[in-house]
Amino acid sequence: MPGLPRLRLASEQDFEQLLALRIAAMRPSLERLGRFDPQRARERLRAGFDPAYTRIISVDGADIGFVAVKPLPEAPVAGLLLDHLYLHPDWQGRQLGARVLQQVIAEAELAGLPLHVGALRGSDANRFYQKHGFVQSSESEWDIYYVRPLPPSKNS
Repeated sequence: MPGLPRLRLASEQDFEQLLALRIAAMRPSLERLGRFDPQRARERLRAGFDPAYTRIISVDGADIGFVAVKPLPEAPVAGLLLDHLYLHPDWQGRQLGARVLQQVIAEAELAGLPLHVGALRGSDANRFYQKHGFVQSSESEWDIYYVRPLPPSKNS
């Protein structure tokens, strides 16, 4: 059993490593949809990459993924956007992503903000987010969007 995931702030120099992690994690889902394009993956990550909101996930000294959570002031209600949560496929299925997500959820609840996320249609991520209390809020051609509202006691 691996150790607990640890999070550390990313830097601009981490971009290529994080891109490789994102491609490794997303490739199977994108290939199933016939939409895998490494250049598009680079452009999409680069367009929204902000090291100030990005943390590298490591376990037992190995960098295995990353998570990015950004403020979302333009939503109908202010919230946080879980912009990325990727684990290298070799590390998936060990409850590490769930532990990281639980930490992100706790941070959102402490801030008193709902947490928003989008998942590629047909991706296993949809079940993962639903299992952790996210409810569908909208959808587009390629993505399904979810929100995890605050528990009732924190909404009042």
